[in-house]
Amino acid sequence: MSELPKCPECGSEYTYEDGAMYVCPECAHEWAIAGEPPAEDESVIRDANGAVLTKGDTVTVIKDLKIKGSSTSVKVGTKVKNIRLVDGDHDIDCKIDGIGAMKLKSEFVRKV
Repeated sequence: MSELPKCPECGSEYTYEDGAMYVCPECAHEWAIAGEPPAEDESVIRDANGAVLTKGDTVTVIKDLKIKGSSTSVKVGTKVKNIRLVDGDHDIDCKIDGIGAMKLKSEFVRKV
């Protein structure tokens, strides 16, 4: 069994691991375990203005978008409700009224 380091704040030997952190029960100091990178959250997806998008947001299209294989397009100002975020080139899955299921790039929308 490996020995845990002493607390750098108070010197207590009663430290314990909690996920990716060491914790001191005497002074409540927490510090990262050496050698392990801190846990990263999922990638952050931002709209054209830099606002962070989350699942379920409502966005507005800021540019006319042609639809491949169709003569129609998504017009500027179209509101898209209840978006889903996915990995890939097109990072938004949604349903647009009158058109159906689509994938959009976050650079062509802004959060409402």
